[in-house]
Amino acid sequence: MRHRWLNNAARTVLVLTAIAWGSLPTGAQTRKPRLVAGCPSTAAAFHPCALAKAKTFNPPRTPDGQPDMQGLWEAPMANGLGNIEGRGRNLDAEYQTGASTSLVVDPPNGAIPYQPWAREQKAENAARYIDPYTHCLPITAPRIMASPRTRQIAQYKDYLTILNESGGHPFRVVYLDGRPHLPADIKLWRGDSRGRWEGNVLVVETTNLSGLAWFGSGGDFFSDALKITERLTLVDADTIDYTATIDDPKVSTAPWTMAFALERNKEDGYEQMEEGCFESDRDTADLLLTGFLTYTGPRFPK
Repeated sequence: MRHRWLNNAARTVLVLTAIAWGSLPTGAQTRKPRLVAGCPSTAAAFHPCALAKAKTFNPPRTPDGQPDMQGLWEAPMANGLGNIEGRGRNLDAEYQTGASTSLVVDPPNGAIPYQPWAREQKAENAARYIDPYTHCLPITAPRIMASPRTRQIAQYKDYLTILNESGGHPFRVVYLDGRPHLPADIKLWRGDSRGRWEGNVLVVETTNLSGLAWFGSGGDFFSDALKITERLTLVDADTIDYTATIDDPKVSTAPWTMAFALERNKEDGYEQMEEGCFESDRDTADLLLTGFLTYTGPRFPK
């Protein structure tokens, strides 16, 4: 018997509380303001500081000469992309006072340049729709680089792989051999990623997305026209400056960029945990019972 004595209102509170509890950041994410690679741990301050430090850092190399980014990485600064624009209600005021908690570094006021209808839909998504990741549907960049727990990067001559710990072990294969993207009419949940090295910077372009997922649990969404350009730069041996430029002309008025740090997990003997994400999902059924709707993609104006 699963809480049959609860009425619908109580079930709603129970389910949402459980989801919020499961989404809380770890201790590393809630500690007092700290430094990351000697830089402040807010995106607006960390990103320029990290890029300046990266200019003088000579990264370790793989046998074929690539900067060695292999290992287990966490993203406490990103907070799982639960609220990309930060915790404040007045983004412009936060920007002016230097108190912004937004991950958006371009435009500098920290606001996603949504088209007006899309801004409204983002709020409606959070209020009425189930995040597709709740029922373990695939995620793409940048969320796959920011989700809770670790991701493991492994590098090979012509490709690299990224394997996540949470969410049923979503993974990516990024080809580095110069092959073209898939035909435009092929749409994938995670898209089609192609990478290249620009000096010490790994640049990954992802296209061919289905537009059926969210960037994060706050309802931020995208369309099938999205192009993502990620840039990963080693700042020191244990820190990567990560940025993702979002170019989605169907949803936004201009491209925009978020930034956060990837921090090496150096726990001795750490292993990624197994997770039966689909098998253990109970949230979706409960949310549907309490009136939430299944997300089926952007609801474009008619």
